[in-house]
Amino acid sequence: MSDAPPAKKAKRPLWIAVVGLLLGAIALWAASQLVWFAEFRDGGVRGTVLYTETGSQRAVALIPLALLALAGTAGLIATGGWPRRVLGVVLAVSGVAAVWIGVAGGSFSGFADGLPVAQMVGARALAILGGILVTAGGLAAIKGAGRMPRLGAKYSAPGAKKRAAKDPETELWEALSEGEDPTATR
Repeated sequence: MSDAPPAKKAKRPLWIAVVGLLLGAIALWAASQLVWFAEFRDGGVRGTVLYTETGSQRAVALIPLALLALAGTAGLIATGGWPRRVLGVVLAVSGVAAVWIGVAGGSFSGFADGLPVAQMVGARALAILGGILVTAGGLAAIKGAGRMPRLGAKYSAPGAKKRAAKDPETELWEALSEGEDPTATR
């Protein structure tokens, strides 16, 4: 048995997904700012120069994926039910795309001396980590969409919630419990 009240248990999956998405967005943005590609090129009169490209130049989808994860965080808090599940699918797919970007075309060995190897490998690892976090946040949104609280849900009419939750079979049993004949009105 858990000591947490039911209201806190229902909010926990939402905050886990939100924190995962925020951390994933930060990781993807940070990966876009680091060096992803470096090589020595002939600079003519200057001799051999180090040419570098950042993640935003080499993997242009990183910043849009980070923004999608950030917007998905707000959408996750604001929606509920099937829209939250659809959003979770979109976020999970975008997280997989970020992992693919981090893995595809990357080399993790065979670098020339003098290149910023730690930054290049770290940038790809950060993109993979960000993609995993966004995917996990999307999957958490899909799994817990029905249990997670929704923005403005506490302001909905209490009668509407009860009417929507009533099952016809449950109504029959409740009528019997109250001493009424449920078949008399049918």
